[in-house]
Amino acid sequence: MHERLIFPSGHLGGVEVYAHLAKVTLENIRKSFGNVKAVDGLTLEIADKEFLTLLGPSGCGKTTTLRLVAGLEELTEGNVYIGDRLVNDVAPKDRNISMVFQSYALYPHMDVFDNIAFPLKIRHVNKDEIRKRVKDVADMLEIGGLLKRKPKELSGGQRQRVALGRAIVRKPDVFLMDEPLSNLDAKLRVYMRAELKRLQKRLDTTLVYVTHDQVEAMTMSDRIAVMNEGRLQQVDNPENIYFCPTNLWVAGFIGSPPMNFFDCTLAEKDGSGVLDVSEFQIPLSKEIFDVLRKDASGSELVLGVRPEDMKVSKSPVPDGIQAKVYVVEPIGDSVIVDARIGETLTKAKADPAFQAKLDDTVYLTFDTKRMHIFDKKTGTTII
Repeated sequence: MHERLIFPSGHLGGVEVYAHLAKVTLENIRKSFGNVKAVDGLTLEIADKEFLTLLGPSGCGKTTTLRLVAGLEELTEGNVYIGDRLVNDVAPKDRNISMVFQSYALYPHMDVFDNIAFPLKIRHVNKDEIRKRVKDVADMLEIGGLLKRKPKELSGGQRQRVALGRAIVRKPDVFLMDEPLSNLDAKLRVYMRAELKRLQKRLDTTLVYVTHDQVEAMTMSDRIAVMNEGRLQQVDNPENIYFCPTNLWVAGFIGSPPMNFFDCTLAEKDGSGVLDVSEFQIPLSKEIFDVLRKDASGSELVLGVRPEDMKVSKSPVPDGIQAKVYVVEPIGDSVIVDARIGETLTKAKADPAFQAKLDDTVYLTFDTKRMHIFDKKTGTTII
């Protein structure tokens, strides 16, 4: 069943869109290359019309996962569904998906118009409809003036937009995108992030997006699936991924600059609980102390504090942790202060007017309501 959607003129130029409602379900999928487990028991449901991003470092299995959905890799184990249809044995061309690769994969002998139009021509769409749809997509991507050029006459960013256009023009059930903005310049990348997000919402289509760029993932996604070493670490909306990481690895991966970590032990002092970080101690409320005693596998813990939750002062302050300035990094809207607490290097975000010299003494404080506490043995988040 196809639903007919007609949008008003604008970026889509009044194009008629036929969107097949499709969720994507991955059931315990595995993919091994020899002894290497690229994807290791991944179960995930991507809702109809959802923008879901697979996020993780290089080699974590996110691109392999996308290729398994597309049918470009054969499953070692598990099931892939598009809608309610099991597609394990369905050829890529019959899955009604469009994929945009990190590489451009354009036909060098065709001009831009024919590259974008190619998926429509092989489906025998009539010429007037092809011209209309290619023009609408080209205008949206700001390449309307390039339709007669060959790929070799285009910049890298222009080629990538042609590749995006070729995927969009098909009106597939599911879009699969593998780092499609990675070769664009910074300004165009910011623009295209907004355009892709807007396009996906207006088309009411399902989009599975792969990136290692946290900013892309956080700004564009309805949900983010964070992967590491072939395994799903956490899947949630961007806010919860950032503020409520499920484990030590996610906490350290998400955020720029990354979260500060301090090895510590849970101790009792004068009848109250404290986190002992050797160079300083953090008093704990009775509620937090009771949770840690109940849920921690032992007394060895890790304290996590994000740089933006660290306050830095050049003068002594109550409960201030003394540190030495290691380096100061101005980044425009703020200053990153790298400071050593004993042998531990810590990053704090300060006001852009903050100034300090190397080896100056500073004092760090943070709101204990914003701290994270992890079980050192298991890596799981306790608080």
